[in-house]
Amino acid sequence: MKKSELRKIYLEKRKSLSQDEVCFLSEKIFANFINCFKPISGQKVHIFIPIEKFKEINTKIFIDYFLNNNIRVFVPKIVDKKLISVEIFQDTRFDLNTWGISEPVSNIDPKVLDFDFVITPLLYCDAKGNRVGYGKGFYDQFFGDISRKSKKIGVNYFNPDDIIDDVWENDIPLDYLVTPTDVLSFTSRSE
Repeated sequence: MKKSELRKIYLEKRKSLSQDEVCFLSEKIFANFINCFKPISGQKVHIFIPIEKFKEINTKIFIDYFLNNNIRVFVPKIVDKKLISVEIFQDTRFDLNTWGISEPVSNIDPKVLDFDFVITPLLYCDAKGNRVGYGKGFYDQFFGDISRKSKKIGVNYFNPDDIIDDVWENDIPLDYLVTPTDVLSFTSRSE
């Protein structure tokens, strides 16, 4: 299927989830992430802040866990049409941007590129690690800039069913996908 078709299908599937389902499934995804990757103090995690109106995975539970366990947390912010990473702390101040996304007030990008984990938003991911996002390309550009050792991890409510037919040359696949029921690895794929 084409990305545009998958984007519509999975936006609708997500839209049909109740708030209770979002919370329940997010907790299961969080538990699967912690059990598989076992993050430890001092590691660096880049993680998105959820867009609640789009019923994205509740990553606030991840962020609270990381901050409470001395794991460094970086969140995306779009500055001059580019995704930067801003480190956040317990007392970081946030504002809503023009898209209604919560972002830190700070524009300071410490230029960290060697994240241990990059937890990535998506609408769909196929069985090869190719992802469908919102179509802006911010994460593909970001993936091209970070260390190749950084684990690119998608989180989604749904397991892969369909293959994405229109993967582009500049698309960078994920290394893992965490769902409420599975942790899928794509790292054994041939490059």
